[in-house]
Order: sequence, then structure tokens, then C-alpha cells
Amino acid sequence: MKVLYNDGHIDECPADEVTHVVRHSAAHIMAQAIKRLYPEADFAYGPATENGFYYDIDLPEGQKISEEDFPAIEAEMKKIVKENLKFTTFELPREEAIALMQERGEKYKVEHIGDLAEDARITFYQQGEYIDMCVGPHLTYTKALKAFKLTGVSGAYWKGDKDNKMLVRVNGTAFATKDELDEHLRLLEEAKKRDHRRIGREMDIFMMRDEAPGFPFFLPNGMILKNELLSYWREIHRAAGYVEISTPMIMNKELWKTSGHWDHYKDNMYSTIIDDEEYCIKPMNCPGGVLVYAAKPHSYRELPIRAGEIGLVHRHEMRGALHGLFRVRCFNQDDAHLFVRPDQLTDEIVGVVNLIDSVYEKFGFTYHLELSTRPEDSMGSDEDWERAESALRVALEKLGKDYVVNEGDGAFYGPKIDFHLEDSLGRTWQCGTVQLDFQMPINFDLEYTDADGSKKRPIMLHRVCFGSIERFIGILIEHFAGKFPTWLAPCQVKVLPVSEKSRDYARGVTEKLEAAGIRAVLDERDEKIGYKIREARSVDRPPYMLILGEQEVEAGNVSVRDRSNETHARDLDEFIADVRAEIAERR
Repeated sequence: MKVLYNDGHIDECPADEVTHVVRHSAAHIMAQAIKRLYPEADFAYGPATENGFYYDIDLPEGQKISEEDFPAIEAEMKKIVKENLKFTTFELPREEAIALMQERGEKYKVEHIGDLAEDARITFYQQGEYIDMCVGPHLTYTKALKAFKLTGVSGAYWKGDKDNKMLVRVNGTAFATKDELDEHLRLLEEAKKRDHRRIGREMDIFMMRDEAPGFPFFLPNGMILKNELLSYWREIHRAAGYVEISTPMIMNKELWKTSGHWDHYKDNMYSTIIDDEEYCIKPMNCPGGVLVYAAKPHSYRELPIRAGEIGLVHRHEMRGALHGLFRVRCFNQDDAHLFVRPDQLTDEIVGVVNLIDSVYEKFGFTYHLELSTRPEDSMGSDEDWERAESALRVALEKLGKDYVVNEGDGAFYGPKIDFHLEDSLGRTWQCGTVQLDFQMPINFDLEYTDADGSKKRPIMLHRVCFGSIERFIGILIEHFAGKFPTWLAPCQVKVLPVSEKSRDYARGVTEKLEAAGIRAVLDERDEKIGYKIREARSVDRPPYMLILGEQEVEAGNVSVRDRSNETHARDLDEFIADVRAEIAERR
């Protein structure tokens, strides 16, 4: 594919940039179509994104764009594509650029120019009557846009600042080919079916209430799911040499100033006054873990100390950013803080990575690793950061793991290794992390006594496997579409008597399952068996259904229907033994 760069030359587009260029050009074509349909529309930002593109638009009072308007906008876009308009580019000095945008009534572009560096090049792209300030590159002709779709409309503040005007954001996506677009739209439709908010409601896993925005309520089925995850977490951490601690949810402001969180994170923290002193509700568990370490002296022989904590943390999120379990204001974080000697550092990082790897393998996730380096807003010396980043690189190389470097995305106290999971729809989620921290041991003057009697500073590792338990549950709901592995499923066996004649037998079967530690639910309503099966499949989503009629009563066995929808006659005791083994092994 040929593309036009902002210096005027045309060249072949690198393969890994084709989708981005197509989407960027689609954004311009969409803006041109909207301008034709809404001549008084004023345009702000309109970039390509990881999943598509959008444009933020200021419409006159009384005008609006909704999804009902998408067919008309898409039709106008197709018309522009058919016109096969040529993309051209030009550059202007700052004053001429401002004059051009003022002449065209583009007040947001004028403001954007004012935000650019004095020596910035100001380039424009044009197709037909439409001109946009842009760095490009773009397609050479509009006809090269083969496949696009508008996907949604929402509100967005200018420059993301809530004090600025709310604009209309029109979202879309585009691909180089129609087949790619069709596959993307199929995955979007599948994602809608798997939406954890809908499935969570249907399966009675969690709920949200206006009385507590961003603070999830876990229902009985959700508590089963959460407790099974935490039981698994505790089991594997005990085996890996971790101890478990619990630290207070509220601690005074001075602690958070010492840790550095107050200076770097105060806008996301809740606080309260106790005894005329300011206290903070913890957004992280680490300072509490540090206080536990500092409570008594330590010898080099005790290290490494691996202290895990499933701590409830609170973070202030903007209400408009809240999204089911994915973005909440309180959540349980499966933290662990490791205090290690320098000679133990590489092996401990390797151990953490291997532990997290085993967790993701259990759920069928693949992942890729990113090494996130020093951000602009950081604390500590250049030497400490170089040592910390080097230690993480050495551990990754020892593991033989591929990774990419994510420049400037580390925590304020140290670099980190992030795990990006890929779910069953190919979406990625950042969950696990390993963070190396030289700063907090300095801030809190942590020590241990070395073999020669001298005082040494431990190195601190922060790490999570699940990350936010709540968010991980949301990911699992969508990954499995609510059809959890047997060990996690809130309802492991649904018992379905065909009629009143088999109801007493079904009650006995249910009691025997429950006595064996299997979570069984009996549906003895006077409903047709076909209806019961369909409802169980779409609501409870159990791994197994037992369909019990007169034939099963006479034979003293059970008819087992699994998720393949095949039904087999089984001896009840053998079925129970198999399910118990499946649960015990967490298959």
C-alpha cells in the first residue's frame, strides 16, 4: 500500500503500520462526511487508536449525533471514497497556520497550535474540500479505504479535562480488507455476548448500585467464585514459601508522605480526619507491608521474606471511567512484598515469574511480557534505576523469556515486568506485575544484619498475580463466557427431574452430591425438561446437568449432560468420584 508522508513523498507503507494509516485516513474521511452533513460542526482531536479511530466534535446547540445517524454518515463516507479524492499535504509557518484555521472557523485547531512547541512543524492534509492539521501519513486516494464501520458515540471533554466543554465523540474502526473488518465485527459481537456485566447479573455473581458507584456488591455465587480463587492463591503461595499478613485499611497521612505515594498519588486517594489528624484509606498495600518488616530486626539468614496480602484498597476513579468490575473504586489486590538480599535478587524474580506463569497456565491464558522503565515522575537516583532495570533484564534473560521494552511506564519507585494476558477473544489485559524497588527501603530506613555484623539495606519486590481480584473475575467471566471450569463454577451440577415422579429421587441425588462436597442445585419446578435444560445452559452454565426421569429412577443411575450437550448414563458413585477428582486437581 502506498502512503503519503507529510514531507510530500510517497512510499510503500510498512506492513505493521498499514492498519494505523487506514484508520487515520478513515477518521479524516468520517470528519469530511460529518462536515458535509453538519456544516457548523467544529472538530477537535481525531486520532487512530489501537482498536479503531474517533473524532471529537463540537456541535451547535440543538444538534446531536446518535447511532441512528450512523447510516447517513457511513453513506456519505462511501460517497467520498467513490469520489476517489486525492490526499495532498502542505506545511505552513505558525502565523499562517493559525490564520488558515481561523478562516475556516476551527477554534480547537487554533488552540492546539498554541500548545505546540515553538519550533514544531505544522503540517496539513487535504482531500477535496476538507483540510485537517495532521502529521500523517495518509492514504494517497480516498478510494483506498476499503472497509470501515462506525461503532459508537459518547461524550468526551476537550483535552480530557472535566473543566472544559463536553464534546461528541464518534467512534469507528477500519481495516485494510473487508475480511479483516468482518472478523473484527464478529469478535465485537462475541464480546457483547460475553460482557461480564450482563453475565454477572444473569448468574448472580455481582451487582452495582447507584448508592455506591464503583463499589461492587458480591452475591452468593460471586463469593463462591472469589473464595475459590483465593483458596487456590493461598495454596500455591504456601507451597512457594510465602507467609500471609493483613495490614490496616486506614493509616495516617505521614506514612503516605514517607512512602512517596502522597506526592505521586494523592489525587487518587480518599482521606478522613481522625482525632484531628488526617488519615488515608490505602490505595496500595505496600507501606503496610514495609511497617510489618520494620517492626523487628532481621538477620541475613531470614531473607528472603515473602509476605503476601490480599488487601482491600480504595482508589478514586472518575465516575465516567467506571466500568463493571474492570474499573472500580475498591478492590482486593493479591499483593506480595519480598525483602531480599542483592545476591538473591535474580533467583527471586525468576521464582515470581514462574509462579505467575503457573497461575495463567491454570486458566488457559497466554501472555507477553513488557519491561517498563523509569517514568518522568519518579524518585531515586540514576544509579539505583540503572541497577533496578538491569536486574530485571538479567532475570528475563535467565528465564529465556521474550519481552518488549515499554519506555517510561514504570512505577514512580522502580521499574517493572508486566504480564499482558490474551483471552479467548484475542484481547489483552495487563494483570500480573513484578516491580523492583530500591526507594521504599531507603525511605523507611529498612535494614538487616549481614553475616559480618554490618547493617545492610534489603531490596524490595512488589508483585501481584491476579492484580485486582475483582477485575480478574471480570476477565474470567468474559474469557469463559460464564462457563467456568468445574472447580470454579458456582453451580457445578444442576439436577433436573423430568417430572414429579422422579422428584424424590432427584432430591436424594442432590443430597448425595452435596455430602460429597459438590455444589449442586436442584430445579424441582413444574416446568418442562426442555425449558429447564435451556435455562440451565444460559443462566447457571453448570459443567454438568443430571437429567433424571423414570428410567433413571428404575436403573438407580443418572443421565449426565456435559457442555458438549451429549448425554451419557452413569453410575452416580462413579460420576461423583470423577467430579471430585476434577475439582481436586483444578482441571
